[in-house]
Amino acid sequence: MNPGVDLSRGAEDVPVLCEGPSWPDFQYFSGNVQGPGCPVDPGEITLPGCSCLSRSCCSESCCCLQMYGRAYDDDAAGRLLDLHRADSGYCSPLFECNALCSCSEACSNRVVQKGLQASVQVFHTGDKGWGARTLEDIPCGTFVCEYAGEVIDFGEARRRQLSQTSEDNNYIIAVREHAATGSVTETFVDPAQKGNVGRFLNHSCLPNLFMLPVRVHSVVPRLALFAGQDIKAQEELTFDYSGGYGTQRPAGAAQASETDALARKACRCGSNSCTRFLPLDLSVLSSH
Repeated sequence: MNPGVDLSRGAEDVPVLCEGPSWPDFQYFSGNVQGPGCPVDPGEITLPGCSCLSRSCCSESCCCLQMYGRAYDDDAAGRLLDLHRADSGYCSPLFECNALCSCSEACSNRVVQKGLQASVQVFHTGDKGWGARTLEDIPCGTFVCEYAGEVIDFGEARRRQLSQTSEDNNYIIAVREHAATGSVTETFVDPAQKGNVGRFLNHSCLPNLFMLPVRVHSVVPRLALFAGQDIKAQEELTFDYSGGYGTQRPAGAAQASETDALARKACRCGSNSCTRFLPLDLSVLSSH
């Protein structure tokens, strides 16, 4: 059976296969792109690098690891997220070595920046529309893909949200990171027209992926999705739109009292813990 065409058109190291006969209409980008209101180009290198000359950085000498801690553990299956660190609250900043670092491309602190490595297929789920599934086994803790798209500001996110109809899919994710000083950093990503395979991931009340903001070359975080459990080939890839790990919340559909265009949508994840409705976040529609 023909597994489908490559939606990424070579933008990814591995093809993003899609079953035909028709395909979604959007521009594929493997990473974030600058959108309206975003003052920083997500592709611009703005973070300093380490001066390590070793093949792989170690905590004793690498300023990146000393400042932010080691995020990944080497394992027989590859470089896996340190789940003990993640279990501590999913709110610690996660930084990788970047293009200005002197360490090699083989450094163990370079994972998300290598992009999609697993074979993934976009497919018709039926009642949920498009979805994405893995074509290979994925061990727990593995980076799977980004949720990449246009990085926009609050005003643009609000404008786009209000312009949606009840038939439109809402793709906008609002990530809020809380610092110890009490400050809050907000990042809005919309892959509706420009995005990657992450735009096809459906919500589940019992997901197999979780999201963490990861900074690589830029202060703009990448919304990285990691396996929260061992995932078998042919399983659909899902994450919790409500931000179950305390880092991300979708700019969800508003109630009819807020806007005539949007209404809360039913959840069709089918899990035993299903809440019956997709998560709702009205913050993008409020005053800022």
